[in-house]
Amino acid sequence: MNTNTITKLLIVDDKPENLQALEAIIRYEGRQIFQASSGDQALALLLEHEFAMAILDVQMPDMNGFELAEMMRSTEKTRHIPIVFVSAAGKELNYAFKGYETGAVDFLHKPLDIHAVQSKVNVFVALYQQRNESRRQVLALEISRAQQEALLKDLHFAQEELQRAVRMRDDFMSMVAHELRTPLNTLFLESQLRTLQLDRNNTEFFNETNMRKMVERDRRQIESMVRLIDDMLDVSRIRSGQLSIRRQPTELASLLQRVVNDLSAQAVSSGSHIELEAIEPVTGMWDQFRIEQMLINLLTNALRYGAKKPITVSGVVKADSVHIRVQDRGIGISDENLQRIFAPFERALNSDSSGGLGLGLYITRQLAESHGGFVRVESVVDEGSTFTVVLPLTET
Repeated sequence: MNTNTITKLLIVDDKPENLQALEAIIRYEGRQIFQASSGDQALALLLEHEFAMAILDVQMPDMNGFELAEMMRSTEKTRHIPIVFVSAAGKELNYAFKGYETGAVDFLHKPLDIHAVQSKVNVFVALYQQRNESRRQVLALEISRAQQEALLKDLHFAQEELQRAVRMRDDFMSMVAHELRTPLNTLFLESQLRTLQLDRNNTEFFNETNMRKMVERDRRQIESMVRLIDDMLDVSRIRSGQLSIRRQPTELASLLQRVVNDLSAQAVSSGSHIELEAIEPVTGMWDQFRIEQMLINLLTNALRYGAKKPITVSGVVKADSVHIRVQDRGIGISDENLQRIFAPFERALNSDSSGGLGLGLYITRQLAESHGGFVRVESVVDEGSTFTVVLPLTET
């Protein structure tokens, strides 16, 4: 039988024969009878078990039934247990009054009427079981309500996330259209200009000097579009767990020099320039392409928000890692924005004027972590920002 369905009853009498006789009367399937021959034994059992009712003999030595009842009523755990007194004093009113004053719900008189005793016990057992069932149902309702509230909360959160995803999608499509429109417009205007010159038979316009300039302009616009597409592909790979890191021995000092040289022209055209501080030669097991990608992202970000001031690139070799720093002296980043700039499609400014999809820092952090490293940023508004990529020298 499941112990949760067993109803416990307590009978207290100083005479063993009375206990045995009473237990024989009230014993029934699903009930467990506990006997106590003194008030102290009864209190010990009351503190250990939960009883549906207690049947107490009034006339016991040391602690009589009335005194035991008073102690039961003074304790929270036993205060609500129904008490039935058993007395051999006949039906004297003073005993009855005393019993009810101490919390009795009924009186049984000796000699006991077997049917009356069984009937009374059956009533109290039924009431106890009904109370337990009510508590169980209330508890089940409370659990169900809590689950419903949690479900509603989850649904509300999911709805907000869905709305946020829809807004992000719309913003993303708007940003992609904006960012791709710029190089495409430039290429379109260039093609119109060349078509116009061809229509005029102005072959002189297509001399070597102009052709080199045109090719260079085309290259920059095409690279800009390719970079945007690569960023979007990288985000998809990161989220699907398919971003690959191809490690090989990579010498960092020459890599930094190469990237700075490649971006020098872009820096000059934006009104700034990049300074590379000397770094001692150091080789690590890194993905060379991804290290270049991180550095380009950080330098592009510095050029975008650097207020046309000089940008410094440096590297510090430590015992087990190398720290690559990109420092600008531009607008800086507020504390509020520091918490979100590494999220996808987020930018330090709530404006499209700065350009970019807001993916560079997100991708940079993911690439650093894929190498077992991390990215941190320190910034002061109107004084600039320093981004540091920390890479382990040994493969992790």
